[in-house]
Amino acid sequence: SNRRVWTTRGNQHFLPLSPLQALADLLIYNRVRETTFSGLVFWLNFHSLLKPWVCGTVTSAHLEISLLVPFLFYFPPFFFFRVTPLLPTILQQPVRTVTYYSLRKGKRKTVKAVIDRFLRLHNGLWVRRKSGYKKKLWKKSSAQKKRLREMVLCTRTQCKLLDKMTTSFWKRRNWYVDDPYQKYHDRTNLRV
Repeated sequence: SNRRVWTTRGNQHFLPLSPLQALADLLIYNRVRETTFSGLVFWLNFHSLLKPWVCGTVTSAHLEISLLVPFLFYFPPFFFFRVTPLLPTILQQPVRTVTYYSLRKGKRKTVKAVIDRFLRLHNGLWVRRKSGYKKKLWKKSSAQKKRLREMVLCTRTQCKLLDKMTTSFWKRRNWYVDDPYQKYHDRTNLRV
């Protein structure tokens, strides 16, 4: 059979073609003492890496993975429970949630990332820099760097979201000396 991959202790191991067949192989060969859901999930993750063995396109990365596969058959699934918390959470999105009730005073807290990145005008609009104004400046022209340093207004949806992420302290009016944004705090062209 051309699905044979390796041989250990006189037993021939075959590469599973589907995740369900992988689970069946675990039950038949009795390599994993407790075949649980974690064993199936582990096979589902490695199944995409093992497909080139069936197709015939093998690279050095697949050779390194193939050295791991016989090792995996000899350890029960609870071994991987100890390793999985150490793996980086690649698929997890960054979250900046609002604290509704703080532990010390029970009050709502401001998200500090909003204060660092945005500026709120007194008329309710939020101002920000263009995205990427600090990234890869070595390959950008001076005109492009100047355009990226410009301030732009946030949309209505973004302004409403940023208002929810800040407390009333950041919405009060401030009178700074030589404030460059002084003439932008009041909207004078509104329809009455």
